[in-house]
Amino acid sequence: MADFGEILRTIGEFGLFQRVLLFALCFPHFFQPFYLASVLFFQSDPGRHCNTDWILRAGPNLTIDEQLNLTLPREKDGTFSRCRMFVPVDWDIDAVRQYGLNETTECQDGWVYDKTLYDATIVTDFDLICGKANLVEIAQTILMAGATVGSLLFGPFAESFGRTRANQIPIVVTLIFCVTTGMCPNFNLYLASQFMVGVGYGGVRLNTVVLATEWIGVTKRSLGSCVSQLCGAVGQCLLAGMIYLIRDWRLAQYVMAAPTAVVFIYIWFIPESARWLMDRGRTEEAKRLILKVAAINQRPIPDSLLEKIVQNDTVEKGGIQVILRSPVLRRHFLIISLAWFSLSLSCYCLSFNVGKFGLDIFLTQLMFGVSELPAHILCIWLLEAWGRRLSLMLTLLIGGVLCILILAFPQGNAVAVTSLAVAGRLFMNWAGSISAVYTQELFPTSCRQTASGIGCLLSRMAGVLAPLLNLLAIYHWSIPTTVFSILTLVSGALCFLLPETRRTELPDSTDEAESNGAEDEINQHITGTVKDGPLLERLSKELQQRGFACDKAQTMTASSAVEPWARLMRHGSVTPPQPAAPWTSDGGTPFIAPLQPAVLSS
Repeated sequence: MADFGEILRTIGEFGLFQRVLLFALCFPHFFQPFYLASVLFFQSDPGRHCNTDWILRAGPNLTIDEQLNLTLPREKDGTFSRCRMFVPVDWDIDAVRQYGLNETTECQDGWVYDKTLYDATIVTDFDLICGKANLVEIAQTILMAGATVGSLLFGPFAESFGRTRANQIPIVVTLIFCVTTGMCPNFNLYLASQFMVGVGYGGVRLNTVVLATEWIGVTKRSLGSCVSQLCGAVGQCLLAGMIYLIRDWRLAQYVMAAPTAVVFIYIWFIPESARWLMDRGRTEEAKRLILKVAAINQRPIPDSLLEKIVQNDTVEKGGIQVILRSPVLRRHFLIISLAWFSLSLSCYCLSFNVGKFGLDIFLTQLMFGVSELPAHILCIWLLEAWGRRLSLMLTLLIGGVLCILILAFPQGNAVAVTSLAVAGRLFMNWAGSISAVYTQELFPTSCRQTASGIGCLLSRMAGVLAPLLNLLAIYHWSIPTTVFSILTLVSGALCFLLPETRRTELPDSTDEAESNGAEDEINQHITGTVKDGPLLERLSKELQQRGFACDKAQTMTASSAVEPWARLMRHGSVTPPQPAAPWTSDGGTPFIAPLQPAVLSS
């Protein structure tokens, strides 16, 4: 059966088709940050006072200052109370002036808000102040809970029903509930609508990256994730500008629905992943798509290659059970999942505190976006120059150190705290791009979407927990920063245990995924950087059991056997050729000649 990497090299690894597909799938990421607007841009404690228009019935000609003096109690610092008022009485205005009012109560007719920063936010429209102030964190949590459900739902969904369907449904859900959110008359309906927005948000972010990655060849594969993250960074900048110009959260909801409607129009024309079709045994559909892509890229495709695309009668059952059955994949999954969770927890904790760093909220949001632009551009180069493992380790460790350094400065030092927060968030987003690429390369086609979905699920769970973790700051302001910084440092250290997957084909089977990094490790043995180890022991023992005379010293000299040995590790066994010079099975002639790849294929 034809290897899909070979097919991509023939029809074009990054031709016109892949460029158009990548743009179409990355376009939604430009406005993905917009869905967080209503829970990011607000004043947690806006200027306000109770609505006391009841007194105007007794004194319709009162000035605002007189009205406030007669109806509002004062705090110890001399300012008017923001949450209490004098109990209304049925007196004439002269009696109120003469005797005054003493009995207080909570605001009975709502509040009058200072609109110098925003015209309307969820805080002012739903009165999330005083005793309801913590409901803002609940709104943030509900949105991220929806994203968690979306990741959990659409990851396995894509394994069974295809990549395109798993992209189309989230777009429809997002468009519908983005509009209904702006129409919600009360907070409970707002929460329900935001939950559904989160479901679509989680599905879109997950599935667009996977579909793009499966159509792009090995030399440009990192673009699938890095470009989408780059678009998200541009969206962060656009978000700051949009909210600066549109200070009404309801109007902002309708504005962000417009680009979603554009995606809704063309998403139905996005083709399915041929890799997924082949894995599911739908070879005729895969052939038709491959021919179309070759035509678009203006690349000839030989008949011999098409003949190699045969019916896959042993369709590997996909999903989480593939990961659970394999000790190697389980280890990889646990490590990369911790990385997803820790970097996302750090990012969301910092993002949800964007208005509390002491600088202008629009400037801080813009800095968040601008700082990410060079990070994601450099990430494309860094992944090829340094590889996946080292890049992920460094970004997580440096980001964790920068975040924990925030504790070295007092909260009042807005410049230092904001600078460290922006720099720390930059490295966390950088690590996010690497993790998205890494996850695609660590797991086979049968469970790649599930692994990515659970990774996104843990990322969204971090988003759910971030507002709750930030609430612990009421006990001590350093608790949230300490927790997410330590988690990031631990996950960065554990990434050392992952294999390097740079410039390797996406694995199509569990055996291929388990052999990830084998070539790199074999190279280390051959070049003498590692003189002994379990891999070399297994290789020598396996060949000896097959009747070939060899020992560790001899196998270490056979540098041209790197790829065959990797295949040996991938398949777990090897079918030996007929003994012929210089091969022997009696121990007479040392094993020096390389094994031929054609012999080792299985």
